[in-house]
Amino acid sequence: MLFEQRDRIVLIGDSITDCDRRRPVGDAGEGGAGHGYVELADAFLQSAYPELKLRLINVGTSGHTVRDLHGRWESDVIEQQPDWLTIMIGTNDVWRQFDRMTMPELAVPIDEYERTLEELVVRTKPLVKGIVLMTPFFIESQRADAMRVEMDRYGAVVRAVAERTGSVFVDTQAAFDRVLEHMYSAQLTWDRIHPGKTGHMVIARALLDAVGFDYNKRA
Repeated sequence: MLFEQRDRIVLIGDSITDCDRRRPVGDAGEGGAGHGYVELADAFLQSAYPELKLRLINVGTSGHTVRDLHGRWESDVIEQQPDWLTIMIGTNDVWRQFDRMTMPELAVPIDEYERTLEELVVRTKPLVKGIVLMTPFFIESQRADAMRVEMDRYGAVVRAVAERTGSVFVDTQAAFDRVLEHMYSAQLTWDRIHPGKTGHMVIARALLDAVGFDYNKRA
């Protein structure tokens, strides 16, 4: 597995990461990781790898875009001194194009999204052991849906940035697509954006798979 002894893992994103985490910092060791995929990933890691004494810190913030992440990067990432960083952002960057169509300034155009995400990754990479980039997703099996089409475009940007920067890539959308072959989206989410517990488990497993989690390992 990529995570090593006493690694400090910071996870940043929007509401899907936030999940009512503790403020100002959602330290999983203090029960502050929220009720989403960060909490689930921590439970898997602590139960299978207790000897590593890993520390997961949730700094997701509801409603945020990559533009917002840029504004709080120093306090929420650099000052946390992570060994590993995971980034899952883009949902609101796309969503604002559809639910706030009369307020285009709230959306983040794809060129700005790519430029800002890569800037943050390049800036941070020398300071950490590794960075995990996770695609934004839309829990909708109809790939011709307008918002699904746009979300896939932003996901392709994440893949490209991961390849250019040597970051670990997680195709979160593909993980949901596999489940959507057998389940209707409403079973996973009420708004096609915010997943329930099963959806958060999909995210947690996609993340853990990417870092080489051994599901057969026993403490």
